[in-house]
Amino acid sequence: MPTVKPVPTLRRRRLGGRLRDLRNQSGHTLEAAAALVGWDATKLSRIENAKANIKPNEVAPLVSAYGVEDQEVIAALEGLARDAGKRGWWQTYGSVVAHDYRDYIAQEEDAESTHIYSPNLVPGLLQTGAYAREAIAATAITRTPEEVHALAEVRKTRQAVLTRPERPLTLWAVMHEAALYHRSASRPSMMREQLRHLLDMTELPNITIQVMPLTATAHPGMMGLFEVVRFPQPWPTVAFLENLRGGQFVEADDDVKVFEMAFDRVLAAALPVDDSREQIRTIMEGSTL
Repeated sequence: MPTVKPVPTLRRRRLGGRLRDLRNQSGHTLEAAAALVGWDATKLSRIENAKANIKPNEVAPLVSAYGVEDQEVIAALEGLARDAGKRGWWQTYGSVVAHDYRDYIAQEEDAESTHIYSPNLVPGLLQTGAYAREAIAATAITRTPEEVHALAEVRKTRQAVLTRPERPLTLWAVMHEAALYHRSASRPSMMREQLRHLLDMTELPNITIQVMPLTATAHPGMMGLFEVVRFPQPWPTVAFLENLRGGQFVEADDDVKVFEMAFDRVLAAALPVDDSREQIRTIMEGSTL
């Protein structure tokens, strides 16, 4: 049988990039580092470039050669090496879930917190099934009805990260007030159900929701949707931007800091948490049944 080449998943890329950073920080060349652990330089190069696997028991000897002694860092690297090739639940949806979306879901699964500004839609992690289907049908304009249904299922399944027993994802979402006035011609009660769901989700201790009022002062979120995603150490924070063709990750430290600053300014322009909840309730009570 032919050898199956490892797919350069987000987890594998993150692991390879971190190992490369640690090697560079130690001052070792690729050849010198490989020699320290008895490897061929080609093997180490392929691992760093996410083209080959590294076994969990190979991690500690490698990073120890770089002078890394922090056991939490080593354990995190070993854990990622263990999980890098795992088949995620989203794989069962086949080609319906595009590669960049698979990376996004893997990122969400590994994250400890995510901060989202959404000017036009309720964020996916907070959508009801009916709202998700309508939003996907409207924005995934090249998808068939069957694919829209499957993607709505994927979106609902993603939401399990908010209520998982261990390490539930911390979500801080800011959405524009205008997005809360959306009405569905085919299902008039849909938005009322969605707003009720938002109020229910604010009861969870790991979820914070704020509303950007129609009367808000100018703020960076006026440029569009963005997300700041934080991971447990030693993994760096990333930002994510979304558009009609998918999305892109922003990983350079200086660029990510810009989005972190932008989110802080978005929070400053938004209604306080309690006022946001009351505004959602007011809009819900005024909506058509």
